[in-house]
Amino acid sequence: MSTETTPPFDPLTAAPELETGSRLLEPVSLQPPLQAEGTFAALRFPNYRLWFYGQLASLVGTWMQTTAQGYLIFQLTHSPAFLGYVGFASGIPTWLFTLFGGVISDRMSRRNLLVITQSSMLLLAFILAGLTFAGAVQPWHIILLAFLLGIANAFDAPARQSFVLEMVNRDHMANAIALNAAMFNMATAVGPAIAGLAYAALGPGWCFTINGISFFAVIIALVMMKLAPFTPVTRKTSAVNELREGLRYVWANQDIRVLILIIGGSGLLGLSMNNLIPAWAVDVLNGDATTNGLLQAARGVGSLVAALMIASFGLRYHRGKMMTLGMFVYPVMMLVFAWARLVPVSLILMVGVGWGFMTLSNLCNSLVQHLVKDELRGRVMGVYTLVFFGLVPIGSLILGWLAQAFSSPAAVAAAGALALVLAAGVLILAPHIRRLNI
Repeated sequence: MSTETTPPFDPLTAAPELETGSRLLEPVSLQPPLQAEGTFAALRFPNYRLWFYGQLASLVGTWMQTTAQGYLIFQLTHSPAFLGYVGFASGIPTWLFTLFGGVISDRMSRRNLLVITQSSMLLLAFILAGLTFAGAVQPWHIILLAFLLGIANAFDAPARQSFVLEMVNRDHMANAIALNAAMFNMATAVGPAIAGLAYAALGPGWCFTINGISFFAVIIALVMMKLAPFTPVTRKTSAVNELREGLRYVWANQDIRVLILIIGGSGLLGLSMNNLIPAWAVDVLNGDATTNGLLQAARGVGSLVAALMIASFGLRYHRGKMMTLGMFVYPVMMLVFAWARLVPVSLILMVGVGWGFMTLSNLCNSLVQHLVKDELRGRVMGVYTLVFFGLVPIGSLILGWLAQAFSSPAAVAAAGALALVLAAGVLILAPHIRRLNI
C-alpha cells in the first residue's frame, strides 16, 4: 500500500483542486505551513482555527448537559436502567438517519448543514432548561429530548467528520483529526468537572442553559469561515442508489471494513460504560454529583493526553501499531476499574480508559479518512458514524440491564472482558491492520 502524500497546497501559487462534482477539496484564502509537522499545525489554517475554538466552547456546554442530564435522571428514578434508556433513545436515530445524513452531506454545503443541526441542538437545550427551571421535568421528557437530539446528531456527525478536508489540506488532515479529538477531550475534561460543581451549587437548569448559549460559538464560527462557494453536484442517480454505492464500497474495501468493525465493537463495549458513571459515583464510590463530574473529567483527561500525543507525532509513527495498543489498553483499564473502590484509584484508571479508547478511535478515524475516495467521503463517514454511534445505545441498554440485575461493576467487567476478546481476535484474524501507516 502506498504511503505517498500529495504535496502541501500553497494557495499563493496554485489553483484550488476540485473533487468530482465540484466540491472543493482545498480551502481558499489560507496560508498553511510548508510541512505537516507540529502538534498544532492545523491551527495555522484560519478556517480550522475558527472551527476549533467555536467547537471547543460548544462542546464544553455539551458535556455539561450530558453530565447533568445523567445525574438528574438518576436522581428522579434511582435506576441504572434509566441511564441505559437515555443512551438508547439518543442512539435510535443513528440507525434511522445517519446513512442518509452521509448522502446529504455529499449533496449540499456541509457548512449550511452544520448550521442547521447546531441550531436544532441549541433549541433542544433551551427546552430542557425551561422544563427544569419550571420544576416540570420528568424522565420521559429527558428521554424524548435525547431522541430528538439524536436525530440532529445523525445528520450532524457525517457532515462534521467529512468537513475537515474543507478547512485544511490533505497533508494536515491527520493533524486536524487529532486536534478535533484533543478539542473534544479538552471539553470532556473541563465540562463534566464544571457541571458537577454547577449542579451542586446552582442546579441542573443552569447546566442546560449554558449548553444552549455555547452553541452560538460554533454557529458564529461557521458563518465567519471563508470557504469557496459550494457548487451542487449534478446527480445521475437517486439518493438510495448513492447510499448503496457507499455501502458496496465499504464492504469491498477490506481495510475500511475491518476498521469500521473495530470501531463498532469498541463503541458497543467501551463507550457504553459512560452511561453508568452517575450510578457508579453514588452506589459504588458513595459520592455525589461532584464525584460524577470528576469521573467523567478523568476519562476526558486521558483522552486529551492521547489526542495531543497523536497530534504531536505527526507523520513519524506507525498508526496501525498505536491503534492496536489502544485497543488492548482500554479493556484492561476497564477490568481493573471494575474492582476499584477508592475514588483516587478510580480516577487514575478512568484516565487510562480514556487514553486507550481515544488512541484507538482517533487513529481508526484517521486511517479510514485516508483510505476513502473523496467523492464517497460523506457516505463512508456516514457508515462509520452509524456503526460507531449506532452500537453505543445498544451497549448502553445492555449494560443498564446488567447493572440493574447484578451490579454496575459486574456490567463493566463483562464489557471489558469482551472488549479484550475483540482485541485479541483482530490481532489474530486481521494482523495486517497493525501494519497500516497511511
